[in-house]
Amino acid sequence: MRYTLVETEHGRAWGVCAEAEGLFGESQRGTYELFGWVPQTEVRSWVGSRVWLVPEDKALDSWLLEDTESLGQQPGTDSLVLTGLDDYEGPPEGYRGPVRVHDGHRWLGSCREFTRVLPAKRSAPPLVLRGLAPGEQLQAALRKGTRQALDLEQAALEIRDDRGEPLTDRLLWTRIRGWRPSSLGMDLIDLELDGGLFSPVPEYARPIWERWFARPPDTLGAWVDLDTRRRGAWLDLVRERACWRTLRDRPAGHAYELDGRHITDEPGLYLALGEAVNGPGGYFGGCLDALVDCLRGTFGYTAPASLLWWDAATAREHLSRVLTPDGQSYDLFTEVLDVLAERGMNVTLA
Repeated sequence: MRYTLVETEHGRAWGVCAEAEGLFGESQRGTYELFGWVPQTEVRSWVGSRVWLVPEDKALDSWLLEDTESLGQQPGTDSLVLTGLDDYEGPPEGYRGPVRVHDGHRWLGSCREFTRVLPAKRSAPPLVLRGLAPGEQLQAALRKGTRQALDLEQAALEIRDDRGEPLTDRLLWTRIRGWRPSSLGMDLIDLELDGGLFSPVPEYARPIWERWFARPPDTLGAWVDLDTRRRGAWLDLVRERACWRTLRDRPAGHAYELDGRHITDEPGLYLALGEAVNGPGGYFGGCLDALVDCLRGTFGYTAPASLLWWDAATAREHLSRVLTPDGQSYDLFTEVLDVLAERGMNVTLA
């Protein structure tokens, strides 16, 4: 049974099943039209995992658009259309002033004004747990059948790989839309949950999840042929799986080696660091703050230690000039070295 639906307050299982239809899909995306677009570089179909809109008005913070795609410049106009997952704050209501746009590494361009295009309302497909063996509490709720009884409130869908090892989970608000006897076995049901209360895993990540379902990687660098977008999805699974594991810290004085040949982006940096410390599929931070946490212990590392960083020039080339949300340039490569040194990791660049 790959999936367990668990109520989060007390940790009791509503039920277990082998199939979850609707786990993968597309979330509702925000759409922005940027009028008077002046490009500074080519904007491709997939723009970046974190794209920032920086307002000309310095009193306002920048706004984040995640997993951003470009629909291109509209025929006969000077506008560019971007779509992405909105940050929970987003731009101020009604703001239409000039903005500059960057992807965390380079400025993409600017526009004289922008507007958020309201998407057409669409119903989200349901999340269907097929062949679910319901627990006693769920059976009681289904027998009662009232609207209140069928609103299970917050729950977690815990997910295991094909060996039965915990892989990740997904939080959701569980409102039952229907159920029926399942063709997958006696006393099993197909439970249909309101998909509008659940954020599906993006379709582009499905092949990566299927690789991890079969088994976590047992060789180093299984991610190196992936592009930045999919490396990010790989890193998400690495990080989420780490939450379910207990790592034994190596004793102080351990010598680590980092293969730096493929550190051409930020996900690659943290994937390579994770494997250097904790082996294939290993986790050791996904951002600077998380790296600091890992260096404090309980993530396989005890200070002091040494790290031999092979082909460090690759990371220096790609990560020495990155941009803060408001567009200020900083050297991520140097900051990582400083963080490692401050926490007792003696780094030798090769």
